[in-house]
Amino acid sequence: MLRQPCKGSGRLAAMTRTTLAVRIERHGGPGVLAEREIPLPDPEPGEVHLRTQAVGVNFADLLMRAGIYSTVPPMPYSPGFEVAGVVARVGAEVTEWHEGDRAIALIRHGGYAHGLIVPSRNLFACPASLSPAEAAAVPVAFLTAWVCLFDAGNGKRGETALVLNAAGGVGSAAVQLAVQAGLRVFGTAGAARKREFVTSQLGAADCFDTAGDWEAEVLAAGGARCVDVALDALGGAATASCRRLLAPLGRLVFYGLSDAMPGWRQNWLTMARAWLKTPRFHPLSLIEPNIGIFGVHLLHLQAREEILRTRLEQIYRLVVDGAVRPVLDRTFPLDRAGAVAAHEYLHGRQVIGKVVLMV
Repeated sequence: MLRQPCKGSGRLAAMTRTTLAVRIERHGGPGVLAEREIPLPDPEPGEVHLRTQAVGVNFADLLMRAGIYSTVPPMPYSPGFEVAGVVARVGAEVTEWHEGDRAIALIRHGGYAHGLIVPSRNLFACPASLSPAEAAAVPVAFLTAWVCLFDAGNGKRGETALVLNAAGGVGSAAVQLAVQAGLRVFGTAGAARKREFVTSQLGAADCFDTAGDWEAEVLAAGGARCVDVALDALGGAATASCRRLLAPLGRLVFYGLSDAMPGWRQNWLTMARAWLKTPRFHPLSLIEPNIGIFGVHLLHLQAREEILRTRLEQIYRLVVDGAVRPVLDRTFPLDRAGAVAAHEYLHGRQVIGKVVLMV
């Protein structure tokens, strides 16, 4: 399902248009992002030309730019997994999409562009009630949260979920989905305003300071080994804390190592420190405490990627019904200056919810 925007030397003759794109041409801080006019080929059979309105920005985009994300094409390329836009042209054999249709694209890269060519199988209908910015803020955050909570974590009504970075894009989605499904939720977040938002606006039972002794606070609030499913995108010492808090038959779902890049650029010493602080689990060590460890990476679901379509359709129904909502922190223009500012803003760790680039 997550096919990349198509390109190839055999299509050069068809390239009659260009589009503005923000690309990664070398690794480094936000300032390395470049703005270019690039060729935009005609859509081939089974493809659609989507005119971009909004693009979701994810922490993985920052990792790509810094050079510490593994699933990337050769440079130069544009980051961007999720795009809301309008169908401009359709290729032969495309019957379900027509010019003027609002659509959402879920792709592996290429979203930071004013126009892109995507396989029609990567498109979803955009709910009429959502603005382009709201629509683009949903796919990656809510899909990651859903797969971690319910497919990997098997979260169920009446259980307790622990969500680290609960005010971020995935975290805010996970808290909402867990609360909506009847789980008690504890979260962690760095700033006081974030913690207040997670409890008062998202419905978590409590939210603790990431920089404090949040493990002890979870113990005080819920008791020993009270967590049934823990969502960890931090790594390092936080993973060890999650493991100690797991209830019998508890599940730790690990989906990131954000502690490896606290700054703007790659720092091999910082990365090594985060890697070494993250505990290793021998299978025998899981038996006596009766716990399980799961890893999630949406881009590597491969033969199981089709579940993303059904999950995203369920998520958009919940959004339209008002059961959950995209949390939109701030928008920036989809150009080099806007993308640089958006990346700098995410690096500042002050974001609540999602950041979106707008045309």
